[in-house]
Amino acid sequence: MEKTSWEKLIDSLIKQDILRTPQVIKAMRSVPRTNFLPRDMQDYTSTDTPLPIGSGQTISAPHMVSIMNEALKLQVGNKVLEVGAGSGWHAATIAEIIAPKEAPRSEWGHVFTVEIVQALAETARKNIMNAGYGDRVSIINFDGSKGYPEKAPYDRVVVTAAAPKVPKPLVDQLKENGILIVPVGSPTLFQSLLKITKQADGKTSEENLGGVTFVPLTGEYGHKF
Repeated sequence: MEKTSWEKLIDSLIKQDILRTPQVIKAMRSVPRTNFLPRDMQDYTSTDTPLPIGSGQTISAPHMVSIMNEALKLQVGNKVLEVGAGSGWHAATIAEIIAPKEAPRSEWGHVFTVEIVQALAETARKNIMNAGYGDRVSIINFDGSKGYPEKAPYDRVVVTAAAPKVPKPLVDQLKENGILIVPVGSPTLFQSLLKITKQADGKTSEENLGGVTFVPLTGEYGHKF
């Protein structure tokens, strides 16, 4: 049987050593972008670039979601905070890893994804429900630059927009030995994808995963315009 364009893209990301671990590969195969894109963008599902989803926002390129999910070192049972739900796709890929259907429900983790743009939060909620992840992902319309204290602390935190610096509330809401992935830099260019690991004593270590380009983070700890 001939492979779909999405399957061919996943194979390419594996060959490039961007996708490495079985659970992340499985999640990316299982959750194509199609159902999380506006209708006029669905023909570009397998194009490895960001795509517009309305409200001046984008859905990330598949290679970037792969890089971030690999760096998060996600495990079944993790409680994850995502800042910037967008259309819900990235959260669904995370849910597929931390709460796989084949695992007992009692062992499932959960994704809390925060979206500051109300229209996008509503769209993400519909997409998540339609894709069958409503029991594993919660979408909250809130200023995610402040984290989401109500459900803190988190095993993992991932930010899908570029912050001017690492938002302190996100570090504060991270568990010991937790991981935070966040792009940091200017609103348009010269951003770095940072991996922050919180040690058992509360101190943090930082690793630069390379240059990236994300839409700017807004809100109290985001960029001011």
